[in-house]
This record gives sequence, structure tokens and C-alpha cells, in this order.
Amino acid sequence: MTRPALRQRTRAYYDAIDGDDYDQLASLLAPSFVHDRPDRTIDGRDRFVQFMREERPQTDTTHPLDGLYCRQKDSAGKSTNGDDTATAEVIARGRLLDADGECIVGFVDVFTFAGDDIERIETYTR
Repeated sequence: MTRPALRQRTRAYYDAIDGDDYDQLASLLAPSFVHDRPDRTIDGRDRFVQFMREERPQTDTTHPLDGLYCRQKDSAGKSTNGDDTATAEVIARGRLLDADGECIVGFVDVFTFAGDDIERIETYTR
């Protein structure tokens, strides 16, 4: 997957969450998706989509992004400058805002892709 395509899929993830588009969200995630965040780890695409739809503390939030950074690795795990590799990471830096536009938390999400699918997200907050 090319770097622009990786960035587009990462943005589509936040658009799906902010727009309550859970079918779109599910289509972006691998079946074995894992979200590792400071307060919990959620295993599986279906479980994650259920959490986002029914259980998250606030649903009227937005995720403006301040930066997206791509890193790709070859089969030996070394970083490459190429645009088409099997393993890729996108690092998204942004803020979680409430309905009034107030910042709840700053975050960095590290996305790991397997082909076109988001396989894992590790979230760091401040």
C-alpha cells in the first residue's frame, strides 16, 4: 500500500468514528484487530466496533489530526523509503475534542497495517 493510501485509510478511521459510521469502521479493520490504549485492550474487530457504538464514555467527540507520519519496514524489519511494503505503520498525532470543542486529551495513535487492513492501534495519551 502506498504512503498516501495509508494516510487516507488512517483519516478514514477517524472520519468513521466521528461520523458514527460503524460499517465503514469495520471495513477498515482486520478481523483480528487489537486496540491497546491506556485504560484497556480491546481484542477483535467486532468487539471494538461494539465498544465504539455502545460503550464509549462520550460519542459526541471529534479527532482533529495535527500530523500523520508513515514508516514502512521490509521483511527483515528495517525501515525503507519505498512506497509498497508488507508491513507499515502510520503515527497519528491529534486531539480528542468534546462537543463544545474543548480538548479532552492529546493523543498519539500508532497504526499497524497488514495489507489494506488496520491490524493494531496503540494509543498514547497526554
